[in-house]
Amino acid sequence: MIDVNNLSVSFAGTPIFSNVSFKLTPGNRVGLIGKNGAGKSTLLRVIAGEQEYDGILANDKNSKIGFLKQDIDFNKGKTILEETYLAFTEIKKIEALLESIHEDLETKTDYESEIYQDLLHQLDDLTHRYELIGGYNYKGDTERILQGLGFKRADFDKLTDTFSGGWRMRIELAKLLLQKNDILLLDEPTNHLDIESIIWFEIFLKSYQGIVLVVSHDRMFLDAITNRTIEISLGGIYDFKKSYSEYLLIRQELIEKQLQAQKNQDKQIKQTEQLIEKFRYKASKAAFAQSLIKKLDKVERIEVDNSENSVMNVRFPVADQPGKVIFTLENVTKYYGDNKVIEDINLLLERGCKIAFVGQNGMGKTTLAKILVNEILYDGSVEAGHNVKIGYFAQNQSDYLTAENTLVQEMETVATDVNRINIRNMLGSFLFGGDAVEKKVKVLSGGERNRLALCKMLLTPFNVLIMDEPTNHLDMASKMVLKNALKSFEGSLIVVSHDRDFLQGLVEKVYEFRDHKINEYLGDIDYYLEQRKFENFREVEKVDTTSDVKNTVKKNTREEEKAIKRIKNKISKLEISIADLEKEIINLDAAIFENDETIIGKSDFFEMYQAKKDTLDVLMESWSDLQEQLT
Repeated sequence: MIDVNNLSVSFAGTPIFSNVSFKLTPGNRVGLIGKNGAGKSTLLRVIAGEQEYDGILANDKNSKIGFLKQDIDFNKGKTILEETYLAFTEIKKIEALLESIHEDLETKTDYESEIYQDLLHQLDDLTHRYELIGGYNYKGDTERILQGLGFKRADFDKLTDTFSGGWRMRIELAKLLLQKNDILLLDEPTNHLDIESIIWFEIFLKSYQGIVLVVSHDRMFLDAITNRTIEISLGGIYDFKKSYSEYLLIRQELIEKQLQAQKNQDKQIKQTEQLIEKFRYKASKAAFAQSLIKKLDKVERIEVDNSENSVMNVRFPVADQPGKVIFTLENVTKYYGDNKVIEDINLLLERGCKIAFVGQNGMGKTTLAKILVNEILYDGSVEAGHNVKIGYFAQNQSDYLTAENTLVQEMETVATDVNRINIRNMLGSFLFGGDAVEKKVKVLSGGERNRLALCKMLLTPFNVLIMDEPTNHLDMASKMVLKNALKSFEGSLIVVSHDRDFLQGLVEKVYEFRDHKINEYLGDIDYYLEQRKFENFREVEKVDTTSDVKNTVKKNTREEEKAIKRIKNKISKLEISIADLEKEIINLDAAIFENDETIIGKSDFFEMYQAKKDTLDVLMESWSDLQEQLT
């Protein structure tokens, strides 16, 4: 349970939210929504214990909290397995202690000494705790979870920094699941994820028995998982036990009532002010006028947070018109180490094109975008057309901002003498008005940093715009404004996105990245979906785990079905052997604790003990290999 009472947070004297109260219980799957900068991520950090606050925050003493942040920062040099094993802090610590104790026992012969007996007691306590927290099962659990998230066993020993952001997000998800947390705090979990992993995550969250508090601007994701919605607005909250879309209907009714109440209040205030003005200078009515003034001062003004009243104003500047062809690609190939991403891509992109790049993570969408802007090395040839001027918005565009700069200073880094005088007006059109322009970049939320990065782009005219997941971190209203600006953009557009709503009506051609190649669809996103015969956009990237499986089943011969059955039988037998061997190891641990000389007194006892553990590892690896053959 999480009990929040009169919670308040301020930054540099500016309140983010005040006197917020709510209670969450197991089974609550809450969508935490609000405009960029409203305080959503701040509230998650408060609950996670990473942010100071005023008020009362209480949760169950033994509750375990898992916090998935927007930005994942892995230490380089770790393999996928090594990184995932970090979820088992206590298990790994006990493993190190057990290994040290076993080494000491192997070298000691004074079996009756106090030191030896102390070691045996420590061994028993640690072994019992190790078993209790799943020490004998964690490696198998890890492999099963990683494979369920789409990793192959061949990937386990690869370094995490060789994988894309979406795949690294899956590793972090695996760690959260393996920790068996009671509370999940998820900050934009679908950013950088492909549709396949989003669907898998939705299925998991629907069956999760704990508390989920998720910040997301993905309407489909919120509707799929949430049974409660909390919106942070004007420093307070609205809290309804409804999914996101259901909440929006209620919220609209509330706004209409607020607008009417505000209208009535304004009318009463105006009438009161007229009375004050009429009587304040008359001696016989002066006391009456003063009472009206005091009454007016006590009136709490009704505020209406109508999102339609405060959205970005975006208009992309167009440079001089380029030639008819903007890009010519010949035999473009890219490897990351031994990992082939794209191979022999040949394209001719013409002026005025509006193109979407779609496909699973790791299939080369971002890679090709970076190749077009000459950000990475590649094999083959890419030639930009005559007078092509490129604007590029990367997935991590906000990372290129300087944290210590104010917003004005950041804009001035790319401003010219001609447009420098317009900086404040431009920032205002991106909802950075008044004193907000003097904020430092480092205090901005993810959505605010994205808005600033977009605003900064507009200082340099271009006629070809390449955008990689531009809607990440943007709220619903900002996404719609950006879409409308791109629809009216007179230049050429290439956009990488998983967001069907965003792509509908925006692009006229779709390139699907699959198996190191590109498939071209000469139509909009709906035409692409129709041609691929998918019911909805979410199935585009689910194809490998659904459509392909169905096709494979249809093609299976009787012999192939028998082979699958044989593999399943082997798996069953292995699981029995693994269970038996784990019991034997537990019994041997007990013999060590009890100092049973009939067992541990044998000269080859510890060699036999280690051999059984080694055999267990081999059986687990065989089990994993067979599981992979079924996937």
